[in-house]
Amino acid sequence: MTASLTSHPLIADAPAAQQQGKPPIAKRITHETHVHGKTLQDDYFWMRDKQDPEVAAYLEAENAYADSFMASTGLLQKRLYDELVSHIKETDESAPYKQGDYFYYSRTEAGQQYPIYCRRHLKLDAPEEVILDQNQLAIGEKFMSLGAFAISDDANYLAYSTDNTGFRQYTLHIKDLANGKVFAEPIPRANSVAWANDNKTLLYVIEDSAKRPYRLYRHTLGADPVKDTLIFEESDEKFTIGVGKGRSRRFLYLEIGSHTTSEVRFAPADDTNAEWKLIAPRVHDQEYYVDDQGDQFYIRTNHAGRNFEVITAPIAAPARENWKPFIAHRDYVMIEDVSTFADFIALSERENGLQQLRLLDTRSGSDNRFRADMRIAFPEPVYSASVSTNREWHTHTLRYNYQSPITPSSVYDYDINTHQSTLVKQNEVPGGFERANYVVERLFAPAKNGVKVPISVIHRKGTPHNGTAPFYLYGYGSYGISLPLGFNANRLALLDRGVVVALAHIRGGGDLGKPWHDDGKMMRKMNTFTDFITCAEYLIANKFANPERIAIEGRSAGGLLMGAVTNMRPDLWKAVLTGVPFVDVMNTMLDASLPLTVGEYEEWGNPNEKAAFDYMMQYSPYDNLKKANYPTILVKTSFNDSQVMYWEPAKYVAKMRALNPDAKNPLILKTNMAAGHGGASGRYDYLHEVAFDYAFFLTQLGVEK
Repeated sequence: MTASLTSHPLIADAPAAQQQGKPPIAKRITHETHVHGKTLQDDYFWMRDKQDPEVAAYLEAENAYADSFMASTGLLQKRLYDELVSHIKETDESAPYKQGDYFYYSRTEAGQQYPIYCRRHLKLDAPEEVILDQNQLAIGEKFMSLGAFAISDDANYLAYSTDNTGFRQYTLHIKDLANGKVFAEPIPRANSVAWANDNKTLLYVIEDSAKRPYRLYRHTLGADPVKDTLIFEESDEKFTIGVGKGRSRRFLYLEIGSHTTSEVRFAPADDTNAEWKLIAPRVHDQEYYVDDQGDQFYIRTNHAGRNFEVITAPIAAPARENWKPFIAHRDYVMIEDVSTFADFIALSERENGLQQLRLLDTRSGSDNRFRADMRIAFPEPVYSASVSTNREWHTHTLRYNYQSPITPSSVYDYDINTHQSTLVKQNEVPGGFERANYVVERLFAPAKNGVKVPISVIHRKGTPHNGTAPFYLYGYGSYGISLPLGFNANRLALLDRGVVVALAHIRGGGDLGKPWHDDGKMMRKMNTFTDFITCAEYLIANKFANPERIAIEGRSAGGLLMGAVTNMRPDLWKAVLTGVPFVDVMNTMLDASLPLTVGEYEEWGNPNEKAAFDYMMQYSPYDNLKKANYPTILVKTSFNDSQVMYWEPAKYVAKMRALNPDAKNPLILKTNMAAGHGGASGRYDYLHEVAFDYAFFLTQLGVEK
């Protein structure tokens, strides 16, 4: 692969263009990449130089144009924002969880952007102790996010990390909770952390220049971090590492994994100088994950089937030859996680696209395996259920979360002795929300190859089902990530205006297990895009929607989806919102210096290989832009995004404009100049962004009330 540059500036006066109500026109400097006998021309490669003042100037000009375009929606944005705020309980606190002698929780205060982290000693009515106030950390900052948050077993120290730019590059701090002082030397580029049982030794992982977590260090409280001991370094660029401590507090675990392969090392948490032993060496395309109970490791692995099984291995000799079946692999059930406790094991499973929680009482039973096998029953046909924060090892209850698109997030405790669930807390939704006013349905769209693609549809009762209602369709479809079927109070602003909301559970996601992911990645990635189009066509044919009133949205890898389906079927959508979109697939995946690139060869393919290059070129949104009647498109990004660099959406917009100088439908780019991949960090700032997005959707769909 070679690259060359040729300059032929075609520079418009962006501010002047904006003043005339026209979008800014980016200058063009030809950059050519030669690969596999083909030439990729990129006239906007220059936008990668973040230090070039012209880059920021161009993005600010685009922001000015976007604000000008959206100026007529100012009152609507204000109404939407007020409505969004009305549906959150501004002063609230989370369900407390027990860890050692304390109950921990977070709370929010009206007018404050961030949570306050607190605890109470022994009893829930004990005096409150504030251990970290994120609002205080955010003073003088435009962005503030917390990463690691780990309390030592003696409850005296807090290890936490902060990101003040949005680049997801965290700095590790250690706070003495007895006196409130923070140790003087922060540790940059920190990732995961875990305390050893001596309460003075902290294990932590740092990132390399491509943001790959790759080194494990040991730090002693009060010591100079420069002198910290390097314990492990992963040299394979496809692999990342993460450290943690098991719930039993017996072992520290080091997980080492790529997208398709993993291995685990462990060390006794009581001995900070002990050797880190390898459970089983990595085998290509095999993953395994480990927890412990008694004298056994419980290992979730896909070595015998894509949907994972659970095996046991003696802690004293955990090599593969000693693995024994515990829970068999099933083609129709994905085992997503295993959580061990002193007396039971919780399995997080997924069947027919829905999450299941299965508990095994491991106190000696008649079959010498477990005394009881319990699956928690859930009342709705579409829902989300997951294991929550459980820090106690000796307990007979499992803390779990339950919610649905029409049931607010709820925290329950399940008792393995009584087989009963007790509601601990359900989020209050003020502002007139009544669950009975809404309906959620599960549909299946038949794809051309016989696959049935699930669609979750949410609407307010009384919304017409004749194709006239405005329609919003969301998709993602990558990394084996399942679309969450939880409650989102923000959606009420759409539903209460008669918008039908739908989630397309397309291939590439994990909604129907690991094979569902496999069938939408690498050389089968096109299935992701055709599934989404199939869902839209099915919804149109069945009178849920019509092309004149369909708005679609996807973010990050979902932005790739938006770019691909907009190129493939520009006629099918009225409006498109693509957020922090991965649209410049080829240039990004040819640059191994960028964060994520090498590791993601196992998700998209390696374009340095011709077969992969040819296939990826079929769908890469930036490379397939053309002169076409595109729908109205809002592209959103953040200047400090480390997952999908700002220049991808900026280049995408510039190229689409150049190809369509007389476009009938608007194309706007909005950049948050002080945030990262997730947008604004403060909750009120974030709701302003949502109000902007919803105002865009509603006006494009003809709903302006």
